[in-house]
Amino acid sequence: MGDAPAPGRDDEVAWGIQSHGETRWPALAAVLVAIALQLALPDSVIRGLGNRALIPSLEGILLLVLLTANPGRISKEESRLRIVGLALIALITVVNVISLIELIHALLYGSRAGGRSLVYASVPIWLTNVIVFGLWFWELDRGGPAARQLPAHRRPDFLFPQMSTPGSAPGWTPDFLDYLYTSFTNATAFSPTDTMPLTSWAKLLMMVQSLASLVTVAVVISRAVNILA
Repeated sequence: MGDAPAPGRDDEVAWGIQSHGETRWPALAAVLVAIALQLALPDSVIRGLGNRALIPSLEGILLLVLLTANPGRISKEESRLRIVGLALIALITVVNVISLIELIHALLYGSRAGGRSLVYASVPIWLTNVIVFGLWFWELDRGGPAARQLPAHRRPDFLFPQMSTPGSAPGWTPDFLDYLYTSFTNATAFSPTDTMPLTSWAKLLMMVQSLASLVTVAVVISRAVNILA
């Protein structure tokens, strides 16, 4: 009988390696785009949020805190700062959910005259859906970008193709753009494509995103057909 494989060796290869860290700028740029998309929404869609400038101002304050505390590379010791990041993502998520509800209500029960502007308003909401879930995936997978740098990080919540065939990309670890791509493909295909969810929360998040994307597209298309008719 041959020697048994070294404990943990195959597991480390199959489940990814310790991250070398990444900069915060791609995620912060995505947040700025999400805020700009919210500002582009018509009043009829964001009326449920009260003052139009209140929510973007709160998001800007949280973003400023992140920029001030650590504008560069994410370190391993950022547990407190991570709370600010999660609060910012949660705020953007709540705003987008309310906007989507208002959009659906306006599309179903609004006048036909304002239908075109509402159809156009669906684009920022859909794009924000892609951004915000990409941020969730990035912040929660293996405990977040800081925790992924620890040697004893937990097992991944997402299985990327490079992790299935580690020989194709030695030393590879996912960064924000990988999670954003996963979010985009899930929102367009309404299901996972090349990256598979492994944990219950990852499956739940992808299911919620697919549902939101499907509802947005279905309602908007039906309204657009009605306008064209």
